[in-house]
Amino acid sequence: MPYADEAAGERIGQRIAAVRKARGLTQLQLAQRIPCSKSLIAQVERGHKPATPSLTAGAARALGVRLEHLTGQPYEDQRHGRVYATVADIQTSMLSWDLPDEDIAVRPYGELAADVAHASALGREARYVKLGRMLPPLLDELSTACHAAEGAERERLFGLLAEAYSGVTAIAYTLGLFDLRSQAMDRVQWASYESADPLRVGRTQWQRSTLFLQGAAYDRGLRLLDRVRRDLGDDVGHMNGPTLSVHGAVHLRSAMFAARAGNASMAQAHLDEAAEAARRIGGDANHYGLEFGPTNVAMHRLGVAVEMHNGPEAARCADRTRLPADVAPVRAGRWYMDAARGWLDYGNREKTLAALQDARRVAPEQTRNHPQVRETVQTLIHLERYSKESLAGFASWIGLT
Repeated sequence: MPYADEAAGERIGQRIAAVRKARGLTQLQLAQRIPCSKSLIAQVERGHKPATPSLTAGAARALGVRLEHLTGQPYEDQRHGRVYATVADIQTSMLSWDLPDEDIAVRPYGELAADVAHASALGREARYVKLGRMLPPLLDELSTACHAAEGAERERLFGLLAEAYSGVTAIAYTLGLFDLRSQAMDRVQWASYESADPLRVGRTQWQRSTLFLQGAAYDRGLRLLDRVRRDLGDDVGHMNGPTLSVHGAVHLRSAMFAARAGNASMAQAHLDEAAEAARRIGGDANHYGLEFGPTNVAMHRLGVAVEMHNGPEAARCADRTRLPADVAPVRAGRWYMDAARGWLDYGNREKTLAALQDARRVAPEQTRNHPQVRETVQTLIHLERYSKESLAGFASWIGLT
């Protein structure tokens, strides 16, 4: 796959315009298919507004092209990063899920669990190069261990394998390799069911729902999340911490789906339900890697405001939220990206760039590879309101120049 630096400065809006014209569609016809306003399509194509993830996904679906055709991913070039270089070995290990290697000396469960915890920590810290190098041998050993084990030990090992496969989904999402992400999600789901852990299965379905986000299939994503909640039950008063975490995380994800679908009242209702679950937990927790709690709810309030293009509310959320020092860098990085989008919608370009720089500080590999960052930077460049030195430096760092 060619690197995107072949057309590093090309915006998503330019790609949308090119495909739209090739399909013989007017801006109004495309807007009706997404659906959105014609003025939004015009502003995105001209570079006056960034293409949001929801608009990009909707345009890809409406135009009948792959999402990465519009985003231009993967973005890595020879100057920056080596995440993409780890993908070939990851794919080989993914394809070998049913080929246990008898030459592998499988270590005790405790050592495997420690390695999986380390891999999860790398994902939490958005250190994808190290994670990508660690995963192939770990996946091979875990697969071999799972096929050799029996009973409760086998189920515990499959729980570890499901968590390790989740690391592949994180790398695939970061690079925009959506086929790999879908394949990895199938592996996560398979291993989760084999673990016989209902909460892990629920967590997996929460994770799976993101595939519907990238396909702009919001109704189906909401149906999937509704099913997870039904399986968990409605009696939050009797839920333990892990169950509350899954329950609350599902409500937060549902809020994002509702926001992308333009249903503000539904999004708010899901946020309120999640806030109640967080109140019952009593603080930030990290069951099944969900990191659910009051901080996560506050971060999603910003995300919902951004998805609803509510600049004033996004600015209020960004101003009043203070992230704890121990928040996962991958979560903080995404929050700063959303804050940048919110400040741009609000019209404060200085704070937009400051938020992007914060995202770079806490999660550089994630920030460099995210389409939302590139779109925000390119819009700032188009508006030409910033000190050219600071903006040009950031643009060069992400590979736009």
